[in-house]
Amino acid sequence: MPDLYQTLHNYDAGFIRIIAELWGLEIPAQAHDESIESLCASLLNPQSVRETLEVLPEEARSCLTHFFDSKGRLEWAAFTRKYGGIREMGSSRRDREQPHLHPVSTAEILYYRGFLAKAFLDAGKGLQEFAYIPDDLLPLIRASFDAPSHREEPLGRPATPLERSRESIADDHILDDATTLLAALRISKGNFPSDPQLMALLDSAGILRNQSPDLEAVKSFLAAPRGKALEMLFEAWRNSPIFDELRLNPEIVCEGEWKNDPLATRSFIITLITQLPPAKWWSLPAFLHDLKTRHPDFQRPAGDYDSWFVKRAVDGTYLRGFAYWDQVEGAVVRTILQMLYRLGRVDLARSEGDGPVTAFRLSTPRIVDETETLGISTNGKVRVARSFPRKDRYQLARFCEWEERNGEDFIYRLSARSLQAAARQGLKAEQLLSLLVKHTRENVPPSVVEALKRWGRYGSEARVEHLAILRVTRPEVLEEIRKSKAGKFLGEVLSPTIVVVHPKAIHKVMSVLAELGILAEVENDG
Repeated sequence: MPDLYQTLHNYDAGFIRIIAELWGLEIPAQAHDESIESLCASLLNPQSVRETLEVLPEEARSCLTHFFDSKGRLEWAAFTRKYGGIREMGSSRRDREQPHLHPVSTAEILYYRGFLAKAFLDAGKGLQEFAYIPDDLLPLIRASFDAPSHREEPLGRPATPLERSRESIADDHILDDATTLLAALRISKGNFPSDPQLMALLDSAGILRNQSPDLEAVKSFLAAPRGKALEMLFEAWRNSPIFDELRLNPEIVCEGEWKNDPLATRSFIITLITQLPPAKWWSLPAFLHDLKTRHPDFQRPAGDYDSWFVKRAVDGTYLRGFAYWDQVEGAVVRTILQMLYRLGRVDLARSEGDGPVTAFRLSTPRIVDETETLGISTNGKVRVARSFPRKDRYQLARFCEWEERNGEDFIYRLSARSLQAAARQGLKAEQLLSLLVKHTRENVPPSVVEALKRWGRYGSEARVEHLAILRVTRPEVLEEIRKSKAGKFLGEVLSPTIVVVHPKAIHKVMSVLAELGILAEVENDG
């Protein structure tokens, strides 16, 4: 950051006299460089700083405090949106209009007193325009405010009873969701809901590689104690440069080649959230309101609200400009809070059961104790509690078909199709039987034991099919049809008057029958 001497060197002699006048100083006639050195020495006097600050309007004093936590600089676009701009004018117009005596903004009040300057500075991604306080002047201003370690007040306010009336307490369910997803990906099927955020999280944690499970990483993740596994996911998310809350929000669609920085955005919001009182319900609408007021550009370089092409998913409306802050920036904050909830770090609350989140509070992960029993019925339906060891449920899921989640239980079904899928993965029925024996305490139904043993010896011994059949009144009619063009669409002969018809060829068979002078009717089960 430029210091005061470097900053003053950017101004002409008339501007130097204006600063001196507003500080109540007299600068003797001398060379320009000497005038700057003299003014610089006076402005860096702690007593002079305190006296000048005391006569500033309250809004100007408040403005200066906002520089304390940002190392003395604020992005120019964001700064001017809150504190106004500085009119561009040459020395002649300035001497004529005397803007220092008639400022039109808080920015001009500070600018003509030398407290504030603007310049293009390195932002890590190239040069950006900033409002800044000179490096050596900033600590004197902080000291004058009696805030050597100034810290902003928390954003927002405590939640009202209505805002926190319907609580959702965070837990470690995400570990179970991850187990279900990994098993389904391993067998390349599953009638479970899509979860792009969980996919992105497992990718960030290195558990997925190119959308497929990394077997060694999966093994380590599932074998880890639940608390350690949850911490692993949290750290992967918190430090991930690829998990993008903006693009993972299902309510918006991002287009174009522009880039954002999800890691910096997430880190900033998490820092603000962790500064809130622990275990106290906090209003989300109030938090977002203060964030919009005090840190609106937390994810936008240089306060740019026009070059990002973001549109609303439901109707394709482009959300360009600061007017859509709540639908873009606000949505990102809500997604971050949702991930903190899924990872056990915050509880959420709503004023209505199915309404939007209206309150949150810092929390600590609630870890379920694992138990090792399951239930299996005589018809092959398997019921597994959420507390069942994840590594064993993952293995079990590879042998079974997923049916549903019922409360805290996961429901699977053993079938010929699921055992065939397991065989393609190199799994054997004997492995499943050993798993069931272990976790039912040797209480597997005899019918299931016999079915698995027979499968191991013979494979599938029965098949249920949906067939279309053609039934005629006399064997001669069937023989005539078999010799016609319709013959190629006929399958197994079940009796002298009944034959199987390929379901997709029914209409073709009907057409050929009509050509033969045979009018057939189709019975419909519906």
